[in-house]
Amino acid sequence: MAEIERETMEYDVVIVGAGPSGLSAAIRLKQIDPDLEVVVLEKGSEVGAHILSGAVLDPSGLDRLIPDWKEKGAPLNVPVKEDNFFVFGAAGHIRLPNAMMPPLMNNHGNYIVSMGNVCRWMAEQAEEMGVEIFPGMACSELVFGDNGEVKGVVAGEFGLNADGAPGDGYEPGMELHGKYVFLSEGVRGSLSKEVIAKYNLAANCDVPKFGIGMKEIWEVDPSKHNEGEVTHTMGWPLGWKNTGGSFVYHLDNNQVYVGYIVDLNYKNPHLFPYMEFQRFKHHPKIAALLEGGKRVAYGARAVTKGGFQSIPEVAFPGGVLLGCSAGLVNLPRIKGNHNAMHSGIEAAEAAVAALKEGRSGDRLTAYDTALRTGAVGKDLKKVRNVAPLNGRFGLLGGLPLGGFDMWFQTLFGFSLFGTLKHGKTDAESTETVYKHAPIDYPKPDGKLSFDRLTNVSFSMTNHEESQPAHLRLTNPDVPVLENLGKYAEPAQRYCPAGVYEVVKEEGKETRFVINFQNCVHCKTCDIKDPAQNITWVTPQGGDGPNYPNM
Repeated sequence: MAEIERETMEYDVVIVGAGPSGLSAAIRLKQIDPDLEVVVLEKGSEVGAHILSGAVLDPSGLDRLIPDWKEKGAPLNVPVKEDNFFVFGAAGHIRLPNAMMPPLMNNHGNYIVSMGNVCRWMAEQAEEMGVEIFPGMACSELVFGDNGEVKGVVAGEFGLNADGAPGDGYEPGMELHGKYVFLSEGVRGSLSKEVIAKYNLAANCDVPKFGIGMKEIWEVDPSKHNEGEVTHTMGWPLGWKNTGGSFVYHLDNNQVYVGYIVDLNYKNPHLFPYMEFQRFKHHPKIAALLEGGKRVAYGARAVTKGGFQSIPEVAFPGGVLLGCSAGLVNLPRIKGNHNAMHSGIEAAEAAVAALKEGRSGDRLTAYDTALRTGAVGKDLKKVRNVAPLNGRFGLLGGLPLGGFDMWFQTLFGFSLFGTLKHGKTDAESTETVYKHAPIDYPKPDGKLSFDRLTNVSFSMTNHEESQPAHLRLTNPDVPVLENLGKYAEPAQRYCPAGVYEVVKEEGKETRFVINFQNCVHCKTCDIKDPAQNITWVTPQGGDGPNYPNM
């Protein structure tokens, strides 16, 4: 493929990904210098098609970027009016008093939103300023300059056959070059993963940590709807050894976001995150809300949870990492969109300053500094020990210790724990089947709980089947010869879309099947596979989920 000739387009800044960080960067670049040539490349069929988030939005990033967002019609229409925290048991619950919660957990002044719709609105603002936005343009390769710097990306390659060879309708795509390249691909982006490895950006940080977040949109009985209500739970069904929890957000139009996050540091390979989510909905309190309602959408994506100590170096030769590509989610708040916006703003300001000095293709170290010392660093530093404490002590010990640490830092400005380490990666945390019993999950009832393939149809996912699989095995023998015996091949369970199967042939489980057409681009397989044998890369542009209001 190296001899393929591609057209080239030149820009000042090339941005990969039309999420909140990439769009914030694009808008800020044009605010400072309207003459800059800025392009945003989005792999989804439209802006917002691949955006999935809770989401309760802290508007601090948007306030900084577009102070008059309300007058301009930003879709922040449901202010939070009620905050609930519950600990669930199998049949009941205990409410945690709001007064126990550190001030940073207060959702007063925040909004329940569809981040997909927020990004669609942000894209409109960016285009009005002259930003070029190209949806359906997956960025499949990095382009490097003479000095080893990133100078661009290859985008818009279509028509490859399953074996990777060009087909009859092959389109080679284009090279888009920039003086700087911003990677805002979301969690575990393929290009971001490549630059982190190539430039050793993680040399001085802790391991990254993740969760798998699953979400459904429900239309509920109007008599049960409470617009502006925000509820978070922990405990059942995951229990106290495994960490994670739920969110239930009442937006407008009698709709409710129901979601569940399972931290991927779980040890038992039999654990089935999707089925934990489905079981959660049968808790009496949740079932009472959903009964008589209708699920209208489903999706899933990985969530970063490593926090401050897991942020890699975010500036590399020729570009930067933004948002979830850098891992900027505040775990206890379950919020990262505000930090994504702040990161885009900081990167844009650093890039404009460099361009004014006649620089290009170098490291924007000013951005790295601003990220760690500014709004993002201050937000994440206070909560940096929550994930490690949960990882060491589970919810039973981690919850009070994490709460104490956040309160202590709020009051005194430092932590008695210092900065704790995460220890193992999520892949390394997986233990063998010999240490754990299988888990018996109830069969979905088709009313409150659903099988995976039925739910995936509510994500509107579609992939051109003749293209190469975008889920690649380093060694195709590992799933059956290694993972099956040691871990009961956990890909069958950790994938929230039913992509992976071990099929029986002649009575024996011998073949590992990848149904990549089902993939919702959550990247969990790239993270959790114990052998680190699966690599997620972009399929051709426009493929994947088509989320309407996630």
